[in-house]
Amino acid sequence: GERGLLHPVKKSRGKLQVDALRQLITADSSQSRFLMCQSDRLYAGMYVEYRLPGAADAWRAEVSYDYFTDRDFSCYFYQTLLRGLQPKLTYEYRFFCAGYATEWKTLQTAGSGAFKALLFPDSQCVDYGCWGNLAQAAFRRNPDAGFFVNLGDLVDNGEAPWQWDAWLDGAAGIIDRIPLAAVMGNHEAYSLEWQYCLPKFFLRMFSFPDNQSQRFPGYYYSFDYGAVHFIVLNTQFEEIDGLQPGLEKEQLLWLEADRKKSRKKWNIVLMHRDIFTYEPDPKTGKYGGFSDIGKMFMPVFDSMEIDLVLTGHLHTYRNRGHIYNFAPAKKGPVYIVSGVAGDVRYPDIWVDPAFDHVVAPQPETDNYMTLEVDEHRLLIRSFLPDGREIDRMQLA
Repeated sequence: GERGLLHPVKKSRGKLQVDALRQLITADSSQSRFLMCQSDRLYAGMYVEYRLPGAADAWRAEVSYDYFTDRDFSCYFYQTLLRGLQPKLTYEYRFFCAGYATEWKTLQTAGSGAFKALLFPDSQCVDYGCWGNLAQAAFRRNPDAGFFVNLGDLVDNGEAPWQWDAWLDGAAGIIDRIPLAAVMGNHEAYSLEWQYCLPKFFLRMFSFPDNQSQRFPGYYYSFDYGAVHFIVLNTQFEEIDGLQPGLEKEQLLWLEADRKKSRKKWNIVLMHRDIFTYEPDPKTGKYGGFSDIGKMFMPVFDSMEIDLVLTGHLHTYRNRGHIYNFAPAKKGPVYIVSGVAGDVRYPDIWVDPAFDHVVAPQPETDNYMTLEVDEHRLLIRSFLPDGREIDRMQLA
């Protein structure tokens, strides 16, 4: 919704019966913010009130809704895009309809200077209490984070609504206060029968910046935050191509055009599948070689002068340092596979390639990362659930 006129803040007769209030990243988080919530009830005429903290007057933004049904699941998704916000400013917002409202929540716009972000690896779980405990502990230690990232495989099965509910429950108190930038993983494209399917739940759960695609809206996108241009790529060609071909070619063309537009000091790629594979080479039988994803994207990243590439998928934390032209180097992108933020472990499928500079303590447990950036340096740090630092790397 466009920014509306100021109105007196309406009194509420009670609580609005909606769940999972969430903020989502926009192309420019200094001036806009996407807000969503959901409910099994239809609320026609809902809007968002947003104001400076404690003000007697608020702006209003109209809320649209989308009814989604899949098998025995049905839900109304409510959403609005706030525009015309002021940089580096704190607002409050709430959803309001027919005299009922949610509680006021905090919204902080980005500035042009230094910021911190929280980054989580694959959070797929059997028991999502594991994800929730890690996310909440990380946010308690980093209340100054401007936004958070999940690097794909948010859930174990993308067509299981209870898993999405559990993931959102784990992020409650975080995602309603700071925006999410999520990467689509391969598990987002699995049906209840564990067959490939289009990621319809992921696409309905989250609305991310417009990539101008007619065929693959929401599959990949980019955004600016402070001194960084973030490029969020989709690596799920194996799952998607048989159902809707063309993602690879379209995305590569978009990537080239998107990178050329960036005027930021730093350029960071976020994607799910890693540049190495845990599958053995069919010719040599050796593990840990470059994956098809790596072979496809790494020369492009070299030519585009990407600073940092963060991946997931392998459920292990490994800092590979700079790699250029498929070899360790003192220049080129830094590659880090981010680890695991859930309770699914793959302890027996990975070896130690010569590229690894830092490996998480073994046997591996959960971890999360922080990213601290200003115009002069980029600092990436990794932590165990108890807050113990296991790695750090600075680019300047």
